[in-house]
Amino acid sequence: MNALVFIVQTLLSLVLFVFMLRVLLQLARADFRNPLAQAVVKITNPLVLPLRRVLPPIGKIDTASLVAVILVATVEVVIVAVMSRLFVPDLLTWVRLVAMEIVRTALSAYFYAILLYAVLSMIAPGGYSPVQSLLGALCEPILRPIRRVIPPIAALDFSPLWALIAIQAALILLR
Repeated sequence: MNALVFIVQTLLSLVLFVFMLRVLLQLARADFRNPLAQAVVKITNPLVLPLRRVLPPIGKIDTASLVAVILVATVEVVIVAVMSRLFVPDLLTWVRLVAMEIVRTALSAYFYAILLYAVLSMIAPGGYSPVQSLLGALCEPILRPIRRVIPPIAALDFSPLWALIAIQAALILLR
């Protein structure tokens, strides 16, 4: 039974990751003409488009995408709790579990994005690929403030390292 719970939780976490990526790319104002961004949009559209008919955007925030993230996180938490035969908590505990899952997924998304961004910058510095473009749009708003405090030393940029350490510390605190 534990293996089945693991498989279901992993698949639902990946779905939540894609929806979270859509929201983060929108917040980072990434180029949605990018093939990877278009793939994220196409994967998430079956849920976001019906929600968009009901929920108009508030300013620059796409409420339909945010509600989709909350719905997918809620489904994940409920299914995993039912499969694990956990206790049935009260409403406040459900809300806390869903919020923790959303924050954990956002932090994990940034962790993997920054890690991949740093590795790609070492492998192909100055090169262009759709992945680097998308990761740059997503990671630079996080790394820029760190670079102001810790500037590059002899052309070595340690800001991804410090960002990864901070994200891991936050993930440990969430456990």
